[in-house]
Amino acid sequence: MDALPVVVIGAGPVGLAAAAELRERGLAVVVVERGSRAGAAVAEWGHVRLFSPWAELIAAPARRLLAATPWVAPGGKDYPTGKAWVREYLEPLAAALGCVRYDTEVVGVARRGRDRVVDSGRDTEPLSVHLRRSDGSRDRIVAGALIDASGTWTSPNPLGGEGFPAFGEPADAVTYRVPEIESPSVRARYSGAHTVIAGSGHSALTAIVALSQLANDPGTRLTWVLRRGRSESTFGGGEADELPARGARGVRAKQAVEDGLLTVVTGFRTAAVESGPDGRVAVVADDGRRVDDVDHVVALTGFRPDHSWLSEVRLELDPVLQAPIRLAPLIDPNIHSCGTVYPHGITELTHPEPGVFLVGMKSYGRAPTFLAMTGYEQVRSIAAALAGDHEAATRVDLALPATGVCGGAGLFDDSVGVDSGDRV
Repeated sequence: MDALPVVVIGAGPVGLAAAAELRERGLAVVVVERGSRAGAAVAEWGHVRLFSPWAELIAAPARRLLAATPWVAPGGKDYPTGKAWVREYLEPLAAALGCVRYDTEVVGVARRGRDRVVDSGRDTEPLSVHLRRSDGSRDRIVAGALIDASGTWTSPNPLGGEGFPAFGEPADAVTYRVPEIESPSVRARYSGAHTVIAGSGHSALTAIVALSQLANDPGTRLTWVLRRGRSESTFGGGEADELPARGARGVRAKQAVEDGLLTVVTGFRTAAVESGPDGRVAVVADDGRRVDDVDHVVALTGFRPDHSWLSEVRLELDPVLQAPIRLAPLIDPNIHSCGTVYPHGITELTHPEPGVFLVGMKSYGRAPTFLAMTGYEQVRSIAAALAGDHEAATRVDLALPATGVCGGAGLFDDSVGVDSGDRV
């Protein structure tokens, strides 16, 4: 199977870093991207500024590949927005790689000629990656290995406090993204309205900082609902956070609360979203408490992985976090802050299905605050293993910052304030 390509799912930061690692080691690679551009998911939160500087957002093999092109490296100490990350790094990298298939969705993965139950041939038969293009046509790639860097952005956690949608959710009033207040139309929508922010992670803090700019507009009301109580850790690591931009975001959110720019409701586990005749909604907790006359709900309660199209391969997932079982104890938010998660690679990411790997935010399952640097180390290790360089695969080439207290759930932490989610 050495001559078969490695299929990478997702042309985001970790997927493209995987392709660069594989290309540098002389392995054939095909990147499959559901969107119409590189960094399609990142572009959807392009208005949000990352917590990590440029120097920590560019993978080493990608930098080496781009150095042979007219690309100009962005300033290392600046903190880009998601939009800048796409424009100045991800799109040039995808173009330099030249192996990305856009508008193509992976709808299934199996061992060729076998379903999940069959034992024979799982070590010798290649993988079969089933594709669906945006025009509805179908295709299949026979692959030597699969690296799933599809992320969790398209699977936000619901507003409901028990892991399922609340009664009445989704509703037109509910969004699962940080509003782009810099947009005049979005600003006009939230100005003079009553907005409920739900969530306790960095995405929620980002939304608080953004929406508090409107707090003095006539008629504007902001309510922050938290499933747990409020403590100092609610606002992150502050000055102790070695990602200074993230620490500063928490400090600004805390100041907005202390200045009375929003009402904070704790111990509020949403059970229902009730629509009223005036187009407004009420958010109702499982203990009967209500937040009435709500125009908008910004639900920032994290993300979860979608494994549905991996149902015919054998994954070994932690029953709590839905992360690879050897990785889960290292990232469990009930035990660790993100500063205590050490770098990891092929050992922690190997599944019973040979040659199948979940990386990036998807590898963290429901755990929060994933750093881009962690994903880059993951794919460096996997690429080394696939190339037969087992010494490099098991070596740790990354020292992570002590990133302070982590809270919430979601996307890339780097990426934004969009909680882990990359959010990076």
